[in-house]
Amino acid sequence: MRDDDILEMERLSKAEDSEDTDVLGMINEEVVYPEEFLPTYEIIQEGSTVIKAQLAEFNDKPDSLFFNDGVRRIDFILVYEDEDKQEFEKRHIFQRRKRRREYFEASLMKMGIELEATRSVIDEKLMFVKVHMPWSVLCTYAEVLHIKLPIQPNDLSSRPSPWRHFSCITKHFYPNRDLISKEPDFFTAPFEKDRLEYFYMKDENVFFTPAMRSRMAYYILSRAPYEIHESVKKFGITKLLDSAVYKAAYPLHDCRFNVKSKEDGCPNERFLLYEEWAHPKSFYKMQPLDLIRKYYGEKIGIYFAWLGFYTIMLTLAAVVGLACFIYGYKTQDTSTWSKEVCDPQIGGQIVMCPQCDRECKYWRLNSTCEASKKLCIFDNFGTLVFAVFMSVWVTLFLEFWKRYQAELEYEWDTVEFLEQEEPPRPEYEAKCIYERKNPVTGVKEKVPYTNCGRCVRVSIGIGTVLFWILLIVASIVAITVYRLAAFFAFSARLRAQDLKLEPLKEYVTPQMATSVTASLISFVVIMILNTLYERVAIWITDFELPRTKTDYENSLTLKMFLFQFVNYYSSCFYIAFAKGKAVGYPGEPVYLLGKYRNEECDPGGCLIELTTQLSIIMGGKAIWNNIQEVLLPWVKNLIFRYCKHVASETVIPRWEQDYELQPVSKLGLFYEYLEMVIQFGFVTLFVASFPLAPVLALVNNLFEIRVDAWKITTQFRRIMPEKAQHIGAWQPILQGIAILAVATNAMIIAFTSDMIPRLVYYWSFSVYPYGDHSTNTMEGYINSSLSVFNISDFTSNSRPANTPYNITTCRYRDFRYPPGHPKKYEYNMYYWHVIAAKMAFIIVVEHIVYFTKFILAYVIPDVPYVVKEQMKREKYLTQVILHETNLKLVTKRMKPDNEETLKHTEETVSKEELDLDF
Repeated sequence: MRDDDILEMERLSKAEDSEDTDVLGMINEEVVYPEEFLPTYEIIQEGSTVIKAQLAEFNDKPDSLFFNDGVRRIDFILVYEDEDKQEFEKRHIFQRRKRRREYFEASLMKMGIELEATRSVIDEKLMFVKVHMPWSVLCTYAEVLHIKLPIQPNDLSSRPSPWRHFSCITKHFYPNRDLISKEPDFFTAPFEKDRLEYFYMKDENVFFTPAMRSRMAYYILSRAPYEIHESVKKFGITKLLDSAVYKAAYPLHDCRFNVKSKEDGCPNERFLLYEEWAHPKSFYKMQPLDLIRKYYGEKIGIYFAWLGFYTIMLTLAAVVGLACFIYGYKTQDTSTWSKEVCDPQIGGQIVMCPQCDRECKYWRLNSTCEASKKLCIFDNFGTLVFAVFMSVWVTLFLEFWKRYQAELEYEWDTVEFLEQEEPPRPEYEAKCIYERKNPVTGVKEKVPYTNCGRCVRVSIGIGTVLFWILLIVASIVAITVYRLAAFFAFSARLRAQDLKLEPLKEYVTPQMATSVTASLISFVVIMILNTLYERVAIWITDFELPRTKTDYENSLTLKMFLFQFVNYYSSCFYIAFAKGKAVGYPGEPVYLLGKYRNEECDPGGCLIELTTQLSIIMGGKAIWNNIQEVLLPWVKNLIFRYCKHVASETVIPRWEQDYELQPVSKLGLFYEYLEMVIQFGFVTLFVASFPLAPVLALVNNLFEIRVDAWKITTQFRRIMPEKAQHIGAWQPILQGIAILAVATNAMIIAFTSDMIPRLVYYWSFSVYPYGDHSTNTMEGYINSSLSVFNISDFTSNSRPANTPYNITTCRYRDFRYPPGHPKKYEYNMYYWHVIAAKMAFIIVVEHIVYFTKFILAYVIPDVPYVVKEQMKREKYLTQVILHETNLKLVTKRMKPDNEETLKHTEETVSKEELDLDF
């Protein structure tokens, strides 16, 4: 780190640089912290002696989670390098860091937190500061954070599971109840230390879970000041980590992942999670969500709950998609139009026009026999049914997820979760030079830019995003040019009679060879652009300077998803809706850039190419991501351990074992959600062309759950527990994809597949007045769908170099009038019937599906009735126990006064009665 970087963040005077004493000369200015946010804060007065953390030797207990006294529990760990053991040349930098660290630790102890420092047993430069939250501090900040704690056991009977009658079978698919018992169910209420006796507490040592304790500790760490200089007040562990004052800050794992702790009373929750959740042998078991939430917090728990729910719902889609695939596979030999393509007397007699200029040759239609059979697997009526089914499935998935999410919100006490005011990011505060009046509090505050400056930053960010999206479009054009050039080359070589590809000759057509190689190139380009844009998106978001972490994540989410959407889906959209749609006809082809002739689809359509593209991108992405997620952290940890050369007999404490693990990314679960949402798009947007997409997604997710679980349980430090009500900004993104999926699938069936032209022929053009058959049939469809071209009408630029002498016409895929007709090569009646049928199909299917989605969304309530009852019961109990108690106390205190008033009133009335009698 350069001096400039540190000076930019910290702005110290030269006088301060020369100081190196335990007495810090801080200004005598009162720092105002709202009492409701940091009630235990006390300012360190000028000239006061800084309290230092107590130094203790390691007690040779590797599994201990306590201070050396064995009583005070470790709630957080801070790691720093001892400044006195650093290089002499850079002593001024390290002394500056030392002053900040000591002031920060003194502020923590002033707020009631207890610290104990221990030197590393591996590297004598490293120091580990153990943080403990005493009971009084825990009670104070549990009230500040509105943490909900049990008031009494849940007395409402739960709805019995419909699977209870099959418990002898289903029990094998759940975690071992002897190891992971069911969490007790309580009614909860926001904690208030003045009413502690009304909360359900058996032992104050376990009343607050380790995740709660760590969360409260981090809340204080993120707000404790480390420097007060003139009008500059700096605080928070995040900025100290960024400026290298501390090397790491993390909560502790409770034990090793594969060995139980020997300490008495250790819950061994990490070991249980590994055995029953993260271990590959448990891939078929349901996830222990309550234990995940208890150990890692609600934010991690809600991610794995969503991923597990998505995987379970994919099971239904995968079964139906597999059934459609099997149906297509079994019926591929019964397709009439495919038989005509393969028939030597029909397809073998049809000479097709060259698909490129000059070098391409004439070819027989039956050379695409095997490709047409494979197309029948995906282009059939089962695919239409499956596309409609998936449109309904995605609605059911989102609606049932809302219900399940509502249940988790209640069970995990996040229904009335109040997001606390987030502190500004360090990068934001470091740039604050302008003053403005806060519109909420009315207090003057510093901001890093004016309104005009903010507009400039946002505009530059938007412009950069658009530039990269245009770069993707340019890459698509480049791949399209490759397709045209490759098709020209493959057509010239694969149609040659002397090519030795006998085992594969039936399958390797110019279209297929071009599609496979272009898909592979597209996948490589996608991964390269993805890696580059991740850095660019982070740079843009940093440049925009969002104020809080939530604002930062939301801004980055929008940029990343927009780019990923274009990057991953653009090639699929091109094949589905652009390729083969504007090719003209052999005598007047359409050229790209005035040079490259637009490529055409196979006689059966572009659907098989879209299927190939999807399978390569989906499969390649899944394999690459899983390998990356498994290998990278494992190799990094392996290298770290190898570099340390620790002797096998050395006893390493729990906090140092965790320090050797990988740090958690600042973006947390962002990339995990992004990966799954992109996959969700593949499963829903193009499923009409690839019924096996849900099957691939299901297999990938079964691995993904265990890989993510194994990664965070064994290779990473314990994730900081955070509250979360839902999956955040990803929910509206999923809803947007679901709405778009209806339109894309309807358009794929209408424009990409050949289903509509075949239906039009079957119902209209196979019989009178357009056809010669007496009944509706598919016979003659191939001849009807191929137009005739007179080879004498070729232009000089497009005429094939070698023309057989025995042919005068060739066929091409289109609906146009034949040569000799008054409207030669213009669209015929069949074409306009097909266009009308396609538009009608899209409109009808979209309206039916959207109406069905609306009805389902209306009928299925977002919150289950049982959960509503339990929420009402909990609110009632909260009012009775925590509020009406005060009324009873007031009534009791007022009772003597009421009795005296009543006695005085009776005496007055008696006296008045006597006066009247007299």
